[in-house]
Amino acid sequence: MAGARALAPWRWIGVPLLQCLILTVLFSLPFRPFGLGLPEPIFPMVPAFAWAIIRPSILGPLAVLAMGLFLDLAWGAPMGLWAVALLLVYGAALLGRNMMAGQSFPVMWAWFAAATGLAMGSAYLFTMLGAHAGANPVSVGWQFLATAILFPFAHLLIDRFEDADVRFR
Repeated sequence: MAGARALAPWRWIGVPLLQCLILTVLFSLPFRPFGLGLPEPIFPMVPAFAWAIIRPSILGPLAVLAMGLFLDLAWGAPMGLWAVALLLVYGAALLGRNMMAGQSFPVMWAWFAAATGLAMGSAYLFTMLGAHAGANPVSVGWQFLATAILFPFAHLLIDRFEDADVRFR
């Protein structure tokens, strides 16, 4: 691919990590236009999915863990809830990496939606087991939808760095 760039860790891990954290904070602000709150998509889902496809590395899971713990702090969730959910996504994408290689945009979007469902389903289950009560399924569905539509950003990240390291192709 002509658009492939060098695989410097600050470019494929550091920049997306900071972008996700900043967007999480911005979307968590108490800004309510017309009385409606902003959606709270799980922005770290994008790099958690993309990093496993771009290149297996020890830096990827560590960054996913850090983003998950940040989500736990930002949203007041039990410590480790989103870290485990995002690490499940990373692991699932890493296991399915060979099947996803070379797939079309809609097929990859379906994989991303499945990974998002895995993360949200596991977080829902862990919350339900811990609190002995389930979250509002409509709210969870809206959050799933808001997160699933972020796939073009994951696709952009994958396209930018997928062919940068030929050792893993």
